[in-house]
Amino acid sequence: MLPNVGDVFSGKVVSTVPFGSFIEHPAGAHGLLHGQQAEVGSSVQVKVLAVDAEKQRFSLELA
Repeated sequence: MLPNVGDVFSGKVVSTVPFGSFIEHPAGAHGLLHGQQAEVGSSVQVKVLAVDAEKQRFSLELA
C-alpha cells in the first residue's frame, strides 16, 4: 500500500544508493529520500512529496 502525498511518517532506512536513501513505510513499501545519505537501520521522519501508483514508488523529503 502506498502512502498519500503530504503524509508524514517515521521510516527505517533500508538501503543507500549514490543518489539517496530508500526508506520503508510502515505498510511495507519503500520510497526514495533523494539526495540524503542516511545510515542503514536508522529511523528518519519524512514527508511524501509525490506518488507514482503505476510504478509503485514514491519520493520523500525530510520532515
